[in-house]
Amino acid sequence: MKRIMLTLAIALLAASSLFAQLPPDSVIRRYAAGMLMVGFKGDSVTEDCDAARYVRDLKVGAIVLFDIDMTGDATLGSRNITSKERLTRMTAQLLAWADYPLLIATDQEGGKVARLKPRYGFLPTVTAEYLGTVDNEDTTRYYAARLSREMREAGVNVNLAPVVDVLNHDCAAVGHFLRSFSTDPQVIVRHAGWFIDESHKQGIMCTLKHFPGHGNAIDDSHYGFVDVTNAWTPQELEPFKMLIATGQVDMVMTAHLFNRQIDEEYPATLSAKTIDGLLRGELGFDGVVVTDDLYMQAIRNQYSIPTALELAINAGADLICVGNNISTGFEADRPFKLVDMIVNSVKQGRISWQRMEQSHERLMKLGTRN
Repeated sequence: MKRIMLTLAIALLAASSLFAQLPPDSVIRRYAAGMLMVGFKGDSVTEDCDAARYVRDLKVGAIVLFDIDMTGDATLGSRNITSKERLTRMTAQLLAWADYPLLIATDQEGGKVARLKPRYGFLPTVTAEYLGTVDNEDTTRYYAARLSREMREAGVNVNLAPVVDVLNHDCAAVGHFLRSFSTDPQVIVRHAGWFIDESHKQGIMCTLKHFPGHGNAIDDSHYGFVDVTNAWTPQELEPFKMLIATGQVDMVMTAHLFNRQIDEEYPATLSAKTIDGLLRGELGFDGVVVTDDLYMQAIRNQYSIPTALELAINAGADLICVGNNISTGFEADRPFKLVDMIVNSVKQGRISWQRMEQSHERLMKLGTRN
């Protein structure tokens, strides 16, 4: 009986110690919201719209913008980006609502993946594969400078690019759309480095994707489980490794790929072995790690969202992408529910407060860089 009482006393003491170390709920909520990159509908904003609630009230860390609403009629100009003028007004208002360094992001890789299109008043872009094939520094710098200048002028400060996956045309999500520079890691590193350098000159932060290498994934993780164990090669790490070593990498995006060569249990986005062990430990990256969209079917089909949040954050992810723009549908209050989930996990001890502080510090450092 004494032993049982002693065990209970120790458990209660540990629990009280845990809760004593936690800040007020308002602080936990602020940090949790800061770890979200969220999307919304509409090409303009008002005082009572979803975007206002996300930025002004919830204080999310990042907004992600699209030009096509995949939860609606999926036509060009059906989401956030319909013209340069409207986009510039909208981003100015978003930044005005934020009393913190708000990240405003979009995918402006160039070519087939470019949210800022000529039909909306922006200049034409070219694919990464085109640049890698031409393999000319002046050409890559020219297109990267032009692209990033237009982003800056429109009020977008984060590019979810460049793709540094090794090129394989059989890859449904990357190779089919010519999103990779080359099959040669050295070529990838050269062009990605020039791309990032020109982006930085315009005050645009960049994101390497998709870690630890998506190039040989034949299936698409938007639609289900993807196992690259037998296709992935260590060569796919080389672009990440070499670019991180330059010290110019702002963010790295994880892929939802299962790779038994690295982790026998979890896909990269949820894998501590991949993020904390490989990316941070072996490759030495201490910048912001952003996930691919957590509602993609590769995650949703295997895990509940609360579990996925806990795994991703504990694995070392700093920014959780929830674009609210894929086949799982749009839900206006989703960011608020996600914050509640994270706060609950912290208060229950399933996510450590120290882990939250690490992400907050990285995000604040990134947001005040320019």
